[in-house]
Amino acid sequence: MTIDKIFEKLEEVAPVKLSDEFCKKFNMYDNSGIIINCGDEIKGILFTLDLTVKAVEKAKSSGFNLIVTHHPAIYGGISRLNLTDDPQAKALAECIKNGISVISMHLNFDAAPQGIDYQLMCGLGGENAQIAAEIQGGGYGRVYDVEKTKFGEYVQKVKKEFCADKLIAYGDNNKTVRRVASFCGAGCDDYNMSFAQKHCADVFVSADMKHHEILSLIQKGIAVIILSHYASENYGFNKIYLKIKDGLNVNSGYFTDTELL
Repeated sequence: MTIDKIFEKLEEVAPVKLSDEFCKKFNMYDNSGIIINCGDEIKGILFTLDLTVKAVEKAKSSGFNLIVTHHPAIYGGISRLNLTDDPQAKALAECIKNGISVISMHLNFDAAPQGIDYQLMCGLGGENAQIAAEIQGGGYGRVYDVEKTKFGEYVQKVKKEFCADKLIAYGDNNKTVRRVASFCGAGCDDYNMSFAQKHCADVFVSADMKHHEILSLIQKGIAVIILSHYASENYGFNKIYLKIKDGLNVNSGYFTDTELL
């Protein structure tokens, strides 16, 4: 199967035009699509959140010649490739040297109707959300009801569901949780915090949060759960893989870097 055919199947989940729409509407930048095309028939596919040397080694050992990432393998312009001390450059070079093509599906997979942000909500126990940034039936950032529970118990459920050993929680363990706001990846900003407060969230879940953001939420009575960026997105990316893998008609696998959960 050609890389173009694989790309068509991935776009059935979320076309890159969703990323283009998201960037245009919310003044953002992305680089989703076919990043490296070595031109060979695809023998096997490795899905992984990031293009790393470890992921490339896994693809090589599995006999796969396509890697599908969530985060763009090349995000901005490249002016130099230093293979001595730049791991990202080394990963790219190893792909090219070994005939491994790369596709990245970023904001389109985040914001798809059943994309990564949606899957984060599902893992957190929610459904039927109000969406902070809407596009074509999907979007990014959600507030929703969850089963009533104490914050301390909720934290333990989240930690278990996401295998999130590095989870950090701020809040009263006896606080009652009824509504949750969640944003996959680095989704905490003034607008999203205001959206969470406006829609009566008891807990704010995201990653890569700054001290002043945590402080602001806590002072507003909203508890905080910080997942690693990896844990907040790997969960949903893996769910998408499990849903589509049988329809790819080529051998495939999934790589999780457990050090980053």
